[in-house]
Amino acid sequence: MKYAFWFAGAAGISNMEKLRLLELFGSEEEIYHMTEYRLDQMHMIPERTKEALLAAKKGEDWEREYQKFLETGIQFFPYGSPGYPEKLTHIYDPPYCLYVKGKLPPKEQICIAVVGARKCTSYGQAAAELIGRKLALAGAGVISGMAYGIDTAAHEGAVSPWGEQYGRNRIVTESAAYGVLGCGVDICYPARNRQLYHKVETCGGLISEFPVGCGPQKWFFPMRNRIISGLSDAVVVVEARKRSGSLITADLALEQGKPVYAVPGRIGDELSYGTNWLLSQGAEVLYSFKEFMQEMGLFAREDQGREKIVEIPLEKNEWLVYSGFGSTPKHLEAVIEESGLTFAEAAAALAGLKKKGRIQEVYKNYFIKVMIE
Repeated sequence: MKYAFWFAGAAGISNMEKLRLLELFGSEEEIYHMTEYRLDQMHMIPERTKEALLAAKKGEDWEREYQKFLETGIQFFPYGSPGYPEKLTHIYDPPYCLYVKGKLPPKEQICIAVVGARKCTSYGQAAAELIGRKLALAGAGVISGMAYGIDTAAHEGAVSPWGEQYGRNRIVTESAAYGVLGCGVDICYPARNRQLYHKVETCGGLISEFPVGCGPQKWFFPMRNRIISGLSDAVVVVEARKRSGSLITADLALEQGKPVYAVPGRIGDELSYGTNWLLSQGAEVLYSFKEFMQEMGLFAREDQGREKIVEIPLEKNEWLVYSGFGSTPKHLEAVIEESGLTFAEAAAALAGLKKKGRIQEVYKNYFIKVMIE
């Protein structure tokens, strides 16, 4: 394994070149111990690749770095090793290796990627969070990129039932969320997602092809998209602009033979352009969780082994306020004006609706309806 660790850190050699060299020589150890003379005789290997290999062999004390790496507890899965995801062996340009904090998705688990805009709307945030929660409750793994916006919301939804119990039955197992990072798995990026970072590690795993200690780079994020789609059985796009990484992920999924679903948006909204365009190109429309779960083979598992959650009824004033909510945030003053309630009555109704999970406060005194199916 240590020679695979060395080979993973060999700079200037692409994933595809590494896999070709591995096929040619049989093992990373054989590549490492190959003499300079023998390497020079290998005319099918480009000169720049030969130079990169020689530079890697003459580099710093990589064995010491390997020992330090073992102390981190981070898992390392080179291509072809036990545990390397079979799904990734079927994609174009599979990563040579994966670094993992937590665990990889179990082979038998259905995994769904949920992706979308970083600067999303409150509606998109609520939709992604609900999708993530529904999938986790059904036993699926939710895969995303840990970015702000839709990625964060989907992961928050997936980990939100963690540890909850209804009756004697625990809701979610340890395989609910997986974050594919555009940096080393030991780095939390964006930094404000620190709490979510630890939750995802606990409820699933953090995954990267980039070495430990490697900071985020702009070009890393498009690269990781092929892993997000590659690990998934389907991709759901919640909101996306005309040109976005989410559409790249959708294209990669289609190239990999994976179904793509889009949440429809309002005509004219900038963040709905990408999803509506996908629908115009033949993507599946996500309009019903029941239908979606059935298509993904998850419906039968959604309530298996759990008691039904009893819906809490609403009071008169709560119904009055709740019926006035749509898909956009509403300010407290608008609630008072539209409902005809006093400030105290409206505030009490809003507090009750929040407690019962019907609305959420997206920012100070602005509330939005929580989607419930």
